[in-house]
Amino acid sequence: MTTSNPFRLDGRLALITGSSGGIGFALARGLGQAGAALVLNGRDKIKLESAAAVLRGEGFQVHTRAFDVTQAADVQAAVEDIEATLGAIDILVNNAGMQRRMPLEDFPAADWHELMRTNVDSVFFVGQAVARKMIPRGRGKIINICSVQSEMGRPNIAPYMASKGAVKMLTKGMAIDWGPHGLQVNGLGPGYFKTELNEKLVADEKFCAWLTGRTPSRRWGEVAELAGAAVFLASDASSFVNGHVLYVDGGVTATL
Repeated sequence: MTTSNPFRLDGRLALITGSSGGIGFALARGLGQAGAALVLNGRDKIKLESAAAVLRGEGFQVHTRAFDVTQAADVQAAVEDIEATLGAIDILVNNAGMQRRMPLEDFPAADWHELMRTNVDSVFFVGQAVARKMIPRGRGKIINICSVQSEMGRPNIAPYMASKGAVKMLTKGMAIDWGPHGLQVNGLGPGYFKTELNEKLVADEKFCAWLTGRTPSRRWGEVAELAGAAVFLASDASSFVNGHVLYVDGGVTATL
């Protein structure tokens, strides 16, 4: 599936989990701008349809599938349905994720398990279900959303750091196991972006001053700035990129 422009995604179908808002929505829009047909995923059907309506209004081909990415049986059924009714999934973006902030000694066990199910289990469940379809076709692009916290730490988010470190290594493992079958599996690692997950941090003047002072680009990121990296990893332009995590962070991981 090559084109004269290696960054174009015309004729390809992309499933983006957790895409009714925030980073997932921005990534879906970016893939749509490059020509991909989109399958948005989330658990809230109303929010999902609202997001789809916005993208359809921009001229993109958009489908929705509401299912819980933390439930293996639901994931398997949804992937089977998409493949049977919409066509082959060419691109998967594992974006669904959550955050919990509190001192580690106070972190409830229930919150730990919920965070791990959302941030790690979902990547395994959806990645495996889609890869089983991609492998016989000998091609496929999987992008797992990592984080600068896949590499670096901050106070009061140790479980989140553990989950994103796991996603980084799962990405490498997927590339190792599925690369011989023609799949490319890479990670996209956002830095600090203005999203729903970061509302409290954006409102914290002291944190903002620290962050912008530490970031070489001297500002927060805008979610639209993640789209180009996602298109690159989803397209033929990255045909020999595998097991890599591409950090889009304004330089945060480059400096102490």
